[in-house]
Amino acid sequence: MALGTEAETASRPFCAEASAARDEPLAATASRIDHWVLVEYRRLWSRDLLAGSGLSDEVKAHLRAELGALPRSRLLFVRRPDRRDHDGIAVFFGRSGESGGRFHALELDDYEDLRALDVAGALAGSAPTPAPALHHPLLVVCTHGKRDRCCARYGRPLYDALRQREDVRDFVWQSTHVGGDRFAGNVVCLPEGVYFGRVAPADVDGIVDEYRAGRVALERYRGRAAYGFAAQAAEIRIREETGLRGLDDLALARIEERGKDAWEVTFRERATGETHDVAVTVEHDPELARLTCDAAAPAHPRRFVAGASRATA
Repeated sequence: MALGTEAETASRPFCAEASAARDEPLAATASRIDHWVLVEYRRLWSRDLLAGSGLSDEVKAHLRAELGALPRSRLLFVRRPDRRDHDGIAVFFGRSGESGGRFHALELDDYEDLRALDVAGALAGSAPTPAPALHHPLLVVCTHGKRDRCCARYGRPLYDALRQREDVRDFVWQSTHVGGDRFAGNVVCLPEGVYFGRVAPADVDGIVDEYRAGRVALERYRGRAAYGFAAQAAEIRIREETGLRGLDDLALARIEERGKDAWEVTFRERATGETHDVAVTVEHDPELARLTCDAAAPAHPRRFVAGASRATA
């Protein structure tokens, strides 16, 4: 469907405000991603990220091929205003997994140098890694206003607030679309792939303090990129009921389908071996809503609902 005109879009309520007003849950809304490629791109960001960029056709083709060779992959353009006049181009790539993750970083002289990077081979272990390991986190904040106006409206103040934290200041980047525009402001903590949504500047200290301590702040937690939506719903329910907050406290043991839009999800506590079974089902909000600011038509938002967990020694 065609998108609405700019005038029509501007006259609508912000999708993030509408989502918050109807109390749409944040739980189980994180994008399912295993592999990430982050390229510092200081020119204008278009809605269609790669096609609308000023990169050469050869670089675009190479990046598409790399992403195509990596299952569940995402390309992000990133930038920092303080690097506007910087000569080099920062590139990060890696894998976010249930047990932490692994990222690498390097700096290129020119965008054409991207054509020589075998990111897919490096992450698959079939080619040498062309960059050293990254030994600090990356906090990416979606500020992609061309994608959705909520991302700029809520993402930029969130980015500024994170940059006020001296312990993470140099690790924070503005980024293109991370998924879930209506949950802006969105921040993703890498390499773990931990998503937080509806994050206001006042929430920053609580989230960062917990994250730096290896724990999850549940209030704004959307889920982990390593899990599908059903597993995200179950993980969050278990954490709420048990008080487990450590990033590595739980391991996904299995997921079994129990009919249409129904699953049995089992997590295991790493420390004790105790398992927790959770039934997860899908519900559709009876109220129609536009899932992005410029959505052509309203839809019924989908929710993954987790029942009470059942523990087994």
